[in-house]
Amino acid sequence: MCELLGMSANVPTDICFSFQGLLQRGGGTGPHKDGWGIVFYEGKGIREFRDPDPCVNSEIASLVQRYPIKSCYVISHIRQANVGGICLENTHPFTRELWGQNWTFAHNGQLANSESLILDKDLPIGTTDSERAFCWLLGELRAAFSEPPAPDTLRDFLYPRCEQLREMGVFNCLLSNGHFLLAYCSTKLQWITRRAPFGKAQLMDADVHIDFAGETTPNDVVTVIATEPLTNNELWQEMAPGEMVMFVGGEGY
Repeated sequence: MCELLGMSANVPTDICFSFQGLLQRGGGTGPHKDGWGIVFYEGKGIREFRDPDPCVNSEIASLVQRYPIKSCYVISHIRQANVGGICLENTHPFTRELWGQNWTFAHNGQLANSESLILDKDLPIGTTDSERAFCWLLGELRAAFSEPPAPDTLRDFLYPRCEQLREMGVFNCLLSNGHFLLAYCSTKLQWITRRAPFGKAQLMDADVHIDFAGETTPNDVVTVIATEPLTNNELWQEMAPGEMVMFVGGEGY
């Protein structure tokens, strides 16, 4: 299996602290050594970094950890390969254009008979079941809407399709277009929303802690979504199987 990391915030925020914890699991404290990737939204553009090498040893990952790129929406992934070889084209997150927007997707799990998903314009570049599921979801959206729907409409449309994919196996996923972050739980996802009064946090996988009170303003709202909690002194919200949450500006509903 793989691990996911996402962020939704109401102000541009860096994810260096959380990414430092995830990085350790990419071949250090965890077995997810088959590549990693991260996408930051900045306006209509994205900064995208991917590497098929283990995250814990990656020079690119070290750069991302040190460089405080600020964004309101971030999706990251560390891979433990099951379907598709270990190579750059099979490394998550995947990005595609839809309605003139950058759409980003990452998946944790494995789908049986993913080749049965009928595709149209959007075709996979690699050989993973994850990318094929993403292309299928985009095709479903293209067929149903000519322009971006409201977040509530989008959530209601995607929910039964995520349920359909969950029937094929394990389908934990994160999806964003830079205006929202959608989290769907098949087996395991957690999230935490940090807001004033901000406190201290300690990473599980590294001897690193931070006092968010010194890094934020009283109006900041930042939600982090992860496969497993990244800190050991905070209360994370565990999602139920089949639960979907839409995060906009750090707030989930």
